This record gives sequence, structure tokens and C-alpha cells, in this order.
Amino acid sequence: MQVIVQRVQSASVTVAGDVVGEIGPGLLALVGIAAGDGEDQLRWMAEKVVRLRIFGDDEGRFARSLLDTGGALLSVSQFTLLGDVSKGTRPSFTRAEAPELAAPAWERFNDLVRAQGVDVAVGVFGASMQVALVNDGPVTISLAR
Repeated sequence: MQVIVQRVQSASVTVAGDVVGEIGPGLLALVGIAAGDGEDQLRWMAEKVVRLRIFGDDEGRFARSLLDTGGALLSVSQFTLLGDVSKGTRPSFTRAEAPELAAPAWERFNDLVRAQGVDVAVGVFGASMQVALVNDGPVTISLAR
């Protein structure tokens, strides 16, 4: 499982001209489900994302988490995070989970985040999406499990 987390002032996802998910301050998570990812990986990642201390305190130090700030999460499924270009220049996606297994795993990840008290907005699994964001910082963290 791989997740790219970006601290944002705002973010949205548009599909076929319609905004399907949007948040104010919080985190944008681009979520890649790898072949074989199960409950342990999903639970670990959901807890890590929610508890990442990447929001500033009164002195500007990274000391506060999504839970501390009351921010929201915009979750976007993105299998291309698992692209392998170690050979050649065309990515191979053999590490990515099959769509029929990745979709429920991504939904489970989102549910695990919600269960921790975070508002979660989502994109549309498998859709062509346009993601807009105002990156705050910028702060971008790559997580893998």
C-alpha cells in the first residue's frame, strides 16, 4: 500500500464536470492499493494518516495531527502510485491490486479513517478525475506499508 499525503488549504475532485468530493483545510490522500494488501495494511495506514503530525503549532513546528486540527481528508484512489519503471520507460502495474479487490480495500481504508472521527470526502474509484488543490506549505509525505 502506498499513500501520498498532501497538507491542503482546500481540495476537490471533479468527474465528468461534476465536483464529487471536496474539503477545506486538511489532507489530500492519493491511495494506491497493492496486490495482497489486507486489513493490517489498511488499518496501519489509516491510523498513520490520521495521526501524522504535519500541521503547525503556535510556533510553526510540526506538532498537530488531522485529529488535533479537526481537518478533513479527501481520499482519491490512484493505482498509478504502484507503477514500476525500473525497466524501460512504460510503467508496469503488476504490483497494483486487481480493481475488483482494490475498490473494497480503498473503501475500507476510508471507513477506518472515518471511524477515527475524521470527515472523509472521496473521488470515484476507477474514474478519470481532475484533482484540484491548494497545497499548504507545501507539505507532501509519501507513506508505504
